[in-house]
Amino acid sequence: MSEVKKAPPVRGDGPVRGGGWTRFVTARPRLTLLVALVLTALAVLAGGGVADRMGSGGWEDPAAESSYATKALEREFPGSQPNLLLLVDAGEAGVDDPAVVAEARRLTERLAAEPGVEGVGSYWAGGSPALRSEDGTQAVVAARIAGEEKAAGELLDRIAPEYRGTHGPVEVTLGGGLAVRHEMQQIIQEDLLWAELIALPLTLVLLVMVFGSAVAALLPLGVGIVAILGTNAVLRGITEFTDVSVFAQNLTTALGLGLAIDYALFVVRRYREELASGADPATAVRTTLRTAGRTVLFSALTVAVSLAAMLVFPQYFLRSFAYAGIAVVLLAATAALTLLPAALVLLGHRVDALDLRRLLRRRRAPAKDAPAGTGWSRTAGLVMRRAPVFAVLTTAGLVLLGLPFLGVKFGTADDRQLPPSATSRIVQEELRAGFPGDPGGSIAVLAEGPATPAELAAYRERVAALDGVVRVDGPVVTGTGADTRAYYSVVPEGPAVGDGAQRAVGELRAADAAFTTSVTGQAAVLVDSKDAIAERLPWAAGIIVLVTLLLVFLLTGSVIVPVQAVLLNALSLTAMFGAVVWVFQDGNLSGLLGFTATGDIETTLPVLMFCVAFGLSMDYGVFLLSRIKEEYDATGDHEGAVRFGLARTGGLITAAAVILAVVMVAIGTSRVTNTKMLGLGVALAVVMDAMVVRSLLVPSVMKLTGRLTWWAPGPLRRFHDRFGISESEPPVTPATPAAPPGETEEIREPVATRG
Repeated sequence: MSEVKKAPPVRGDGPVRGGGWTRFVTARPRLTLLVALVLTALAVLAGGGVADRMGSGGWEDPAAESSYATKALEREFPGSQPNLLLLVDAGEAGVDDPAVVAEARRLTERLAAEPGVEGVGSYWAGGSPALRSEDGTQAVVAARIAGEEKAAGELLDRIAPEYRGTHGPVEVTLGGGLAVRHEMQQIIQEDLLWAELIALPLTLVLLVMVFGSAVAALLPLGVGIVAILGTNAVLRGITEFTDVSVFAQNLTTALGLGLAIDYALFVVRRYREELASGADPATAVRTTLRTAGRTVLFSALTVAVSLAAMLVFPQYFLRSFAYAGIAVVLLAATAALTLLPAALVLLGHRVDALDLRRLLRRRRAPAKDAPAGTGWSRTAGLVMRRAPVFAVLTTAGLVLLGLPFLGVKFGTADDRQLPPSATSRIVQEELRAGFPGDPGGSIAVLAEGPATPAELAAYRERVAALDGVVRVDGPVVTGTGADTRAYYSVVPEGPAVGDGAQRAVGELRAADAAFTTSVTGQAAVLVDSKDAIAERLPWAAGIIVLVTLLLVFLLTGSVIVPVQAVLLNALSLTAMFGAVVWVFQDGNLSGLLGFTATGDIETTLPVLMFCVAFGLSMDYGVFLLSRIKEEYDATGDHEGAVRFGLARTGGLITAAAVILAVVMVAIGTSRVTNTKMLGLGVALAVVMDAMVVRSLLVPSVMKLTGRLTWWAPGPLRRFHDRFGISESEPPVTPATPAAPPGETEEIREPVATRG
């Protein structure tokens, strides 16, 4: 049976049918914008002060042994888990000078009397050598501020000015884990504001260069601002029920602007195509929503799924990025499919007003008309003519860039994330350099259950004999009989979270004891965090891969294309992971970028960066594949479809990637190392994906797989025919009377929509 091709309809010749929401947006654009304005104003009110309710921790597994032991020690032995340190500098007089001793004891007693402060101890109260510097000029007052992170931070803000500064013969500075986290939170908020001040004007300039029109350039910024403000309101609500990391605000800003620009570029580009084909503005918007709108929604789902995979991890640091990412992606897509179409209906042809490139065009000699995207079409043709060469060389290059990641070492975030000028970091560095032991960096062992003094002493000797253990302090005992609890402080060789300390955690947990023991401390938290991630990482990866395969199948109807998409997306991330190790772990370019290399990477960062970068890569992949699929369905020409898809989306994807990279680099100017790593790493991944993978690797691989690219077994093909999603718009015919009973009309051939 010969196949009958239906001619594409002429835009504007007949009605373009749309769903109820499409009809509402196009028929009542002013009402749509008014409702959006009211909702945005409410979001501003609801999301105000959200950063003050966020935490700066969240790297630990709350169900781990170390978390249990930490809470038990906080309850039974508050002094064993100090989170506030007062570094008292006596200068040349020395910490044993009578005047210094008197003032230090006064400070200690005053701090112990503060409501909410527990377990206060000091060198002058207990005489511990670990609390005195080796040169005798400095000593420490250690305490714990009780309560949740937000309440503890508020108390620190209140009392810090009373203790910081000069007190008679001594100078006092504040450090400790709580001070480090609190200062990190403040710096992140300041840096985020600075990043927005950098990103917004640069983004506007780039959008003007892409769109040509100042009016069109403002539309994506509007969509992005709505998405960011809405997400802040969502996060504010989530903080009522669970902890949320302050780092998530960086992702909100980056994805809010980046995805809004992606979606707006795609929608406005399609709208302009429809106007150019003769459609009136309302019809052009309806057609755009029926075609590009479906692709935008589909793309948003793929990004949201990648980010949602972080919900399987127990650390609230990772879960926070899932909350923020899902919210901002869905809000950006919603705004792009509601506010933007309403604005386009009202603007009509004025979307091209204020063309700031007109002067440049006047100065140039008129050029012969050429189809849009001719350069990208030629690039695709060149790549496909040398497909094996491009496929092999590109793959080899990406793998080579990723090789440094084979030497990755995982650690935990500490004060060295902060800039050298940060007060809490200065205190911690003084402790590391001048004190015999870090007052907050030892391994803590909690013993529970019936135990005799002899059994407690025998366990102490057994622990002291372990390899890598320098000193054991304790036990400090409370209770009797079955309610006996004891606390040991174990000082390991080397850094507090180094390999030796992590081995010591394992040996302590395996050591025989006549009672129940639980191990905590920085090294134990790191060990438990790595175990939790390793246990759940296959689940997260499985969710991302399976859902991505399903969604791309629904888009293309092929079982080959989804596999290609997953593999090529993963390959596009190799440069990012290699750079993370080469730069941030090994310290290359640390002077230029302004950070301190610690010799390891925070455990949760690679997981976060993978989910974010993979989702963004899929975002660009969906845009490209939707146009390739559309052309292939219309013509059956595989190579022509690849050229057409790259011609229509190559410039779009590149422009979107450059703009998103600018936003991420602005985030990467942060003074906090983890934020810098996230911003610069994802920026590199986005650029590599758009300019290498989408431009070179995808067309070369699709050339090698040929028409087999679109193969699917019969049952799956029929499933796609019924449930699949496509950007192709079915032909539209003028309204006709309903068919007589028993007769149906089915249009099966999708038609390419061309500008």
